[in-house]
Amino acid sequence: MRVPLLRLNARVLIVPLHADVSDDDVIGFQRDLTERVASSEVRGVVIDVSALDVVDSYMARVLNDTARMLRLLGSSVVLCGVQPAVALTLVEMGRNLVDLVTAFNLERALVKLDEQMRLADPVAADPGDADEPPVA
Repeated sequence: MRVPLLRLNARVLIVPLHADVSDDDVIGFQRDLTERVASSEVRGVVIDVSALDVVDSYMARVLNDTARMLRLLGSSVVLCGVQPAVALTLVEMGRNLVDLVTAFNLERALVKLDEQMRLADPVAADPGDADEPPVA
């Protein structure tokens, strides 16, 4: 099963991870996502894990590594939908997601992603004002 990469607009992808994702699927997801971001010049990615009841240390590491890869490619990343049991398990395992910006749900993730993208590239965030002189 392939993980879908849903295009919200020209600059943003939403990636929902399903509960039945295998280790092979996760590696495919990482490869497909980094290739898509690089080839399409995507500036923001939301990874939605709300369907996952369990995140093991391998999945947590892959999510961290994927976020780092995407940032190296110039894309902002927000993880959303972490279930309470998943958060508890990750803390108990000592595996954290400190490299990831997180949000409660998809709506809040898109707001955070917009803020990150604006901070990363203020000119691209509002190209209409790029050629106008500042107002005194």
